[in-house]
Amino acid sequence: MKVLKDDIISFSGKFEDYFISIVDIVDSTKITTFLSQKQACKYYEIFLNSMAAIVEDFGGRIVKNVGDSLLYYFPKKIEFSEKILAKYSLECGIAMLDAANRINELMKEENLPTVKYRISSDYGTVMIARENHSARDDIFGPPVNMCSKINRHAKPNSMVIGGDMYQIAKSYSEYSFKQCTDCSAGLKFSYPVYSIVPNNLR
Repeated sequence: MKVLKDDIISFSGKFEDYFISIVDIVDSTKITTFLSQKQACKYYEIFLNSMAAIVEDFGGRIVKNVGDSLLYYFPKKIEFSEKILAKYSLECGIAMLDAANRINELMKEENLPTVKYRISSDYGTVMIARENHSARDDIFGPPVNMCSKINRHAKPNSMVIGGDMYQIAKSYSEYSFKQCTDCSAGLKFSYPVYSIVPNNLR
């Protein structure tokens, strides 16, 4: 096995409590199979850039895109409580869902298929790392893994959150939460997953 002289990924030794989110296209592999390479690039470009712009509007930070999904988070800020950051995370996800019609208008203008997507969010302690030659922090840890795991439990064009985030966000009267499933967390107890709907859409 080759031993690297210099680390490619360096861990800072820092641990932070973040609100983690993933937005992921539904059935993108199947959809892009019928597209040319140029069309597939445009398809992902429209979606990922639209989502990234919304994240930045709400003060979130993009970690990376992985294929057809985008990983982002809301970091701690001295002037904001956890409840406020939870609300930003929720409102960011709702704004992403509200943008579906506009995004699909852009797809139509390029003669591309419509897009559906799922959003998942959770809260917890992550490890901070950075790749050499990268200006962006990467994040690792159970909240990231769980956020990825619960994403598939969201219906197309909807959002789910994990139990740890629910404990912080449940007091918000603007939203209705409903436990939709349990997810194995590799522990003795299963981990609850909640769907979220703004009350003005009920």
